[in-house]
Amino acid sequence: MLKLALPLLAATATGAARADDALANCRGIAEAMPRLACYDAIGAAPAAAPAAATAARTVAPPPVAAARGAEQGFGLQPKPAPADADAIELTIAGAFDGWRADDRIAMSNGQVWQVIDGSSGVTRSMTDAKVTIRRGALGAFFLEIPGSNRSPKVRRLR
Repeated sequence: MLKLALPLLAATATGAARADDALANCRGIAEAMPRLACYDAIGAAPAAAPAAATAARTVAPPPVAAARGAEQGFGLQPKPAPADADAIELTIAGAFDGWRADDRIAMSNGQVWQVIDGSSGVTRSMTDAKVTIRRGALGAFFLEIPGSNRSPKVRRLR
């Protein structure tokens, strides 16, 4: 019984080492699609043909410059695409003379924005006032109202 278990144990240890090597090879691939194909090949490889699967997964390690670029960008929020506007100009539908916390402000194009920062402000009475909604830091939006030196933080509801 011991004679039969010893070769089986050695084969299992060798298989585990090959699997660890295969995973390490896949982790070293910088591009997403080749890396995914590498992981797929590990899962699809039959246990009887580990040499063929290892040959298919062998990929050159990524260049050092690419690895440094990935480290420098790690954890940063992606920048908005150039097509994303930093601000839009809208018209408030009807009369407007200020805002209070949680007010909903309807625009002439059908959008509805809500004041979310708990602020309040009074402006001169305006009809169909032209305003600007500007993108702020960390995904915030601010309503810039002509004649007011304050810009409430808003969130789009519709």
